[in-house]
Formats: sequence, structure tokens, C-alpha cells
Amino acid sequence: MPTADNLRSIELYRRTAAGYDASTGPTWPIRMRCIEHLALRPGETVLDVGCGTGLSFEALLQGVGRSGRLVAFEQSPEMHAQARQRADALRADGWSVELHCASAEEVQLGAAPDAALWHYVHDITRSPAALANLFAQVRPGMRLAVAGMKFFPWWLAPLNLLAWLKNRPYNVHAHELHEPWSLLAPRLERFEWEATQWGMGYLGSGVVKAASR
Repeated sequence: MPTADNLRSIELYRRTAAGYDASTGPTWPIRMRCIEHLALRPGETVLDVGCGTGLSFEALLQGVGRSGRLVAFEQSPEMHAQARQRADALRADGWSVELHCASAEEVQLGAAPDAALWHYVHDITRSPAALANLFAQVRPGMRLAVAGMKFFPWWLAPLNLLAWLKNRPYNVHAHELHEPWSLLAPRLERFEWEATQWGMGYLGSGVVKAASR
């Protein structure tokens, strides 16, 4: 059953889904850098966590090639509907795409991924239940890249109101921006991150620990 947070998130994206693609221009380079951190190889299976409208699909499939597979999920019906249109067009062109309309807490993946993209999925990174479900279905050594918003460094603390305001229309846990990767990083080896957007964002990567299962 959807949690209260899931229902709130679905409502937020019901309001923003129609204009979502048009709003992603400023973060497009971060999306591409995040995908590059996955170091995808032909024949691999890649997971798009909280895929939104499917804007990352083509870049991920280019990485895994015609012999590879894309697995993706999105809980917002409005966002999923747009992702489904992209997925259907790609399948018609011969690409392998598995798309679920499900929450991160409940989704059941059809294949264990070799790599996973977590691009601007803040509420998923802050959900212990979502992390438990997803990491129970992945193998040790899976490569992971994550990007999102965070609060500015302490010396720019007055600007954190801006970060919160920009995050609020999309995320239930918009206030949890001090170290948004704090629940995710302990499940990874060699986790490293760097600041983006002049300190208001981050991009990180690592590989899944054997103990995460």
C-alpha cells in the first residue's frame, strides 16, 4: 500500500508533470555526467531509479547497446505515462526496455542491474524502506551514480532558503538537504561526491557492498 509520503509525492508530481521536461534544462549536463559515472558497457542491464518521464532512457540505452537492457520504474502515474510513451517508441525501434509503474518501496525488478542511475530522486534516497527494497534486489559490485540537490556550505547558509524553495515543489523531504546521501553512502564502497550548481547540488558514485544484501 502507498505510504503517506508516497501519496504526497504523487500529488506533487501531479502538479508538475506537465511542465517537467521543460524545467530540466539547467540540470541536463549533470544528468549526462551522472550517466558517464556509470561507465556502462554493451550487454549490461542498467536501472533507472525513479525515472520520471524517461529523459535518461536514450542515453542509458546508448551505453548498454542493443544487446543490453534498461529497467526503470516511476510511481507518479502522470510521469509514468510520459515515460511509457518513450519506452514504447524505443521498444518499437528494437531496444529492450522494462518499465514499471511502482514505488521504490514496492517495485520488483525483472533483472539484477549491473549499474543504477539515481538522478534527482531525493525522496527515494531518504526512504529506508525504499533503500531496503532496492538493495535487496541488486548484486554486490553494482555501480551506482547519484545526483541531486543539497544545502549550501555553512558559510553560504543564508542561501539555503533558496535550495529549500527549489526542492519543495518536487520532494516531500525537502528539508533533509544537509547530507542527502547519508542513508545511501553506507551501502556503498568507494563512495565519493562533488558539489555541483555552485554548492546547491551534488554528484556521487560508488559500488554496492557485499553486506548490503
